[in-house]
Amino acid sequence: MATTASFTNVPARAAGSNSVFRRALNRMVSARERQVSRYVNGYLLTLDDQTLAENGYDRKALEKAGSSVYPF
Repeated sequence: MATTASFTNVPARAAGSNSVFRRALNRMVSARERQVSRYVNGYLLTLDDQTLAENGYDRKALEKAGSSVYPF
């Protein structure tokens, strides 16, 4: 007896919804972007106020955004 598979009853995803893998990838990229932002802010906070102002940064805004140093 032959077995056949029918995929007619498989529910379709809603339009615009992402797969599990796409959502996982998007979340990993988002987390990495936040990590890089904190790392860059940590470096920028080592600069003096004049250099920050010349490049359009505000020390208080950088401190508020948060900073970290990551050993890569």
